[in-house]
Amino acid sequence: MALKIEKKVSPKSTFENYQSLTLGDFAYKVISAQYQLMTKLEKKVLADKDPEHLHDMRVASRRLRTALQVFGIAVELPKAAQAKRIGAIAKILGNLRDLDVQIADLREVYRPRAGKAEQALLDEAITALQQERRKAFAAVEVTLSRSSYQELKTAYEIWLSEPRYTTLAQLPLLPLLPDLLSPLLSSLLLHPGWLIQSSDLSEEANQTLHDLRKACKGTRYQSEFFVSLYGKPFKEWIGELKGIQDCLGKVQDGQVLVELLAKHLPNRAKLPKLQASVRQCQVEMMANWEPIRQKYLDSAFRKHLHEMLLEPESSPALVG
Repeated sequence: MALKIEKKVSPKSTFENYQSLTLGDFAYKVISAQYQLMTKLEKKVLADKDPEHLHDMRVASRRLRTALQVFGIAVELPKAAQAKRIGAIAKILGNLRDLDVQIADLREVYRPRAGKAEQALLDEAITALQQERRKAFAAVEVTLSRSSYQELKTAYEIWLSEPRYTTLAQLPLLPLLPDLLSPLLSSLLLHPGWLIQSSDLSEEANQTLHDLRKACKGTRYQSEFFVSLYGKPFKEWIGELKGIQDCLGKVQDGQVLVELLAKHLPNRAKLPKLQASVRQCQVEMMANWEPIRQKYLDSAFRKHLHEMLLEPESSPALVG
């Protein structure tokens, strides 16, 4: 006999009794917060006066997509509001954000370290990237003005005013936390990137570490939804994931920079000081990597992480 699907559950703006909190209640809270943040930043992004607005909107769109992946078992969203649509927007925003980061790195990090001849070549590369940025910004403008984006917003507004859920949404949240988070942790701990030694700076190793960085980011985004339901060790672990992500990011950024220069300065650029600076940065970051990876290969630490997920706070600090 098929289970009856519960179509409507009244969302709660505050949770007075965490013991009665359902998966549907919490899903609504997270999806609503990320959607509101993403759309609130539209005008500021289009004004293009502060790159942090773009960064924040990109993060909100990624978190919203992540929320749909986490809570997809509990919510029934219209087709126009599906994760695939959100992912497409996040990608367009990401293309522009990546260029902002690359331009800033060239200007603020590497150019001051270069000699006059290298600075002139870097200025050429910056000019080329700025041209790419204008195209990327135009793509953002088109994306946010398309009818498909307006349809997406309309779909969310309708769902938020009259949410629809599956039968799983009625289950109490707290007992489900280990089931929601343990598969995520297992996938992270089984990533082959932890086996890459700090001395390995090969292209294959770099790609594997880049993939691990993305895994850390995904795990962090999903785990952050539940930070109010766990204690201090859980919060500290999320902070540690952010640190690992940043460390691996610096290694990847150097590789991307070298590739960008090869693209925009073909057969002309000899930048020994810059290349030495990038290499030194990668070496320093990889030196920090060795104790991190050893920690995550340690069986006692891995056991601790799994046990931590089994023990939510007895009185979590839930906010509306």
